[in-house]
Amino acid sequence: MENTSFLLYGANGYTGRLITEMASQYNLIPVIAGRNEVQIRALAAQFGLPYRVFDLGQKEELARALEEVPLVLNCAGPFGKTAKQLIEACLAAQKHYLDITGEVPVLEMIQQYQDAAVKAGVMIMSGTGFDVVPTDCLALFLKHRLPAASELKLAFAPMGGGMSRGTAITTIASLGEKGAVRENGRLVSKPLGHKGMWLDFDGQRKFVMTIPWGDISTAWRTTGIPAIETYTAMKPFVYRLLKVQFLFNWLLRASVVRRLIEKWIHKNITGPTADTLRQSKIVVWGEVREPGGKALQAGLVTPNGYDLTAHSSLIIVKKVLDGNYAAGSQTPAGVYGEDLVLEVPNVRRI
Repeated sequence: MENTSFLLYGANGYTGRLITEMASQYNLIPVIAGRNEVQIRALAAQFGLPYRVFDLGQKEELARALEEVPLVLNCAGPFGKTAKQLIEACLAAQKHYLDITGEVPVLEMIQQYQDAAVKAGVMIMSGTGFDVVPTDCLALFLKHRLPAASELKLAFAPMGGGMSRGTAITTIASLGEKGAVRENGRLVSKPLGHKGMWLDFDGQRKFVMTIPWGDISTAWRTTGIPAIETYTAMKPFVYRLLKVQFLFNWLLRASVVRRLIEKWIHKNITGPTADTLRQSKIVVWGEVREPGGKALQAGLVTPNGYDLTAHSSLIIVKKVLDGNYAAGSQTPAGVYGEDLVLEVPNVRRI
């Protein structure tokens, strides 16, 4: 009998709600879960879905919820505070674990569960959404066409759209922290925005700067390319401002400052509207280069990051429930190939 049920933790967040709304398109029935009883019950009533209310610290409640499903999709960020607890509970219960994070520390952390996941016969996969499905697939696409590549650069430019409350809160968790790249196969700390350049994104010229995007972890595991830099579009004046960020890092890392910013986010940010999402897109650019200098570039045009995350996560959930998975700690393109992103509606290569 086909299994269509999975536990969606953090269903009451912006992305979790989108996934709840889209699940029926994939003939999936999420058991929606989270710690806010009022919001979870209202969402369950709206869509006629089963639900569970618990905090991740309630280990008995979590264990009971896992008894009913073969898989968890975690949408509750910041994932540095939720992934480890859910992964360890899933391993104990022999259940698959997926999440939508692109946080490098989490993507690195999940690798420590490789042997345990193989032994349990389950898959652990972070980055099932915009972080990092499009860039992971593009990295593998380029690697297949230039197998001797030793350098990889990836960049993305949002065209329109906005930020959800959860994304904003996850972002402030990294305020005052450094950036990173991969050099000689190792993660190396660098100042945020230590490099910048102009790129053409599907006919639009944009300035980009380095950020610690998830691919400095996942693309290394997917392609084996030892030198990786990741970039995002940014106003040039912000790039120049970051050159003096080190003077204020101590302030940005202060807990009182972060609490004030988080309070402002809860009050002022709800997330982009449906109309805003429909009118926005993201362009992804990638380049690989051989030691001798030969280079190759390619790109993708995708829907906005929230819609893409909902679709790609549900596509992967569906595959796992159908028995299409690889036990262990995995990356999206590493298991499902360079064309995985093309299964998402309205994605095209350029």
